[in-house]
This record gives sequence, C-alpha cells and structure tokens, in this order.
Amino acid sequence: MRLHYFRGMNKIEHLGIAVKDIAQSNQIFEDILGIAAYKQEEVESEGVKTSFFQVGESKVELLQATNDESPIHKFIEKKGEGIHHIAFAVDDIHAEIARLTGKGYRMINEQPKSGADGKIIAFLHPKSGNGVLIELCQDAE
Repeated sequence: MRLHYFRGMNKIEHLGIAVKDIAQSNQIFEDILGIAAYKQEEVESEGVKTSFFQVGESKVELLQATNDESPIHKFIEKKGEGIHHIAFAVDDIHAEIARLTGKGYRMINEQPKSGADGKIIAFLHPKSGNGVLIELCQDAE
C-alpha cells in the first residue's frame, strides 16, 4: 500500500496542550521527558504564555491563558486541560491555505498570522478536521 502525503506538510511540528498553570506543567513535562523547556514566551495577540519542549523532530507546546478572552481560557472552561491542537509544519502556508479552502475546508485564519516560536500560523476549523483543531505553521522569514 502506498502512502500519500499532503504536498507541503512535512511533519508534526508540535502538539499544543492547554494548561491552567504553566510553571506546574513545565515541572511535570520536565519530569516526564527528562529535559527542560527550551523556550518560553508570551504571545499577547493570542492571550497566551507558551513553553516548548523538543521531543525528537517534534515539539510539545504548553499554553496557559493570560486573560479571560484567550482561546485557551475558553477551551479549558469548556473541556478542561488537555490536548488543544496538532500543528503540522508546511513549506508554503499560503499554498496550503489555498489548497485546503479550494477543497472546501473551513479555515479560522484565511491569512497567516504571527505565532510563537518564530512561526507564522493559520488554523483549520475543528468542524473541518473531525473535531480536531489543526494548525499549519511555517518558519517566519
């Protein structure tokens, strides 16, 4: 059986995990993974603090809301802590958005925006992804 990969999707870039307390969650993931977070930053436009752990070719991103309007705050209020999204690395985010919308998929972001960890990002609506929030991300240039 031959596997068919999306044209510009290279790998799982990261798994995003919504947490209430990033300091406590950092300690948990340091204990589990045996490594420290390599980067922490705040993304004011999204109302989140993030923390990243490198795990092989992929990463784990912890996200804590910094205000009540943050999508992470709303997610935790509705579903509790846990996996928030899966992010795929893409070569050309504009081409991937066009490809997916051309196939009828609904994007939350029809134009990429700045994200954490030096990326530009766009989200596919969960209703177009079997209930999973999917993030496309590309290195910012």
